[in-house]
Amino acid sequence: MVMQQIGVDKAKKIATKKGLKPGRVKGTDGVQFTKGKNARLETIGWDDFEKTLGKRKLAIYESGGWMKIMKK
Repeated sequence: MVMQQIGVDKAKKIATKKGLKPGRVKGTDGVQFTKGKNARLETIGWDDFEKTLGKRKLAIYESGGWMKIMKK
């Protein structure tokens, strides 16, 4: 399957359906999606998540409902 770059709005919809939230790896600027059960991750707001993506030149890619955060 081909990964397509998507916007944060579409990622929010997919994440909501899957019970995912934006998260940050504690003590770093690494971001990923989380269900909020991992002690190494802290849940953050979507605005903070989007700012971090922009600052680190990252984008969200999707294929068949599966999302991955990668360099643009």
